[in-house]
Amino acid sequence: MTGIADKILRRVRSKGRGKWVCTPKDFLDLGSRSSVDRALSRLAEKGDLRRIGHGFYDLPRFSEFLGRFVVPDVYSAVAAIVRRDGIRIMANGMACANRLRLTTAVSVKPDYITDGATRNVEVGGHTIHLHHAAPGVTYWFGKESAYVAIALLWLGPHASRDPRVIPTLRQMLSDDIKKELAQNSAHLPGWALPIVHDVVDARAEAA
Repeated sequence: MTGIADKILRRVRSKGRGKWVCTPKDFLDLGSRSSVDRALSRLAEKGDLRRIGHGFYDLPRFSEFLGRFVVPDVYSAVAAIVRRDGIRIMANGMACANRLRLTTAVSVKPDYITDGATRNVEVGGHTIHLHHAAPGVTYWFGKESAYVAIALLWLGPHASRDPRVIPTLRQMLSDDIKKELAQNSAHLPGWALPIVHDVVDARAEAA
């Protein structure tokens, strides 16, 4: 038991204080699930690690300015959920559209789309909202152009009538992203196809 606990603690410390949210699944190469669970519980009871949710732990960073341990980074928490549950996630449509300067709206909560189940996960003071996405959306997961497709799907048919969309996308997207978007455009709804065509077509851009 002690050997596993020591190895777990060394691994967490190697990531840096306040840098990593971990789960039992991150240590199954060190022993059985039951032995890893017992070791993590022991480390949390001793105060060597902080339990920040059901099955989530971290090595907290103390803020001299705030006078307390700070909450873990939300992106580290999301990464831990992905590793633990074996799911894929992406920023939601609003966040993708904001990244492309197609909206000024900003989500006030950690909100993601996923190929997993719709649910809320509590980690270290964060409530992370996961929404199951349809196959037409999850098709794009893992592609470099995914954020463009998801932004368009979030905007909906209105995007095809907004005169700012095409010139903004022409400016924001690299040639490689435009090419990939065009190659996979059959997986977009019909209203989005003229947008993709005009964004990609150099002649339309020059006109």
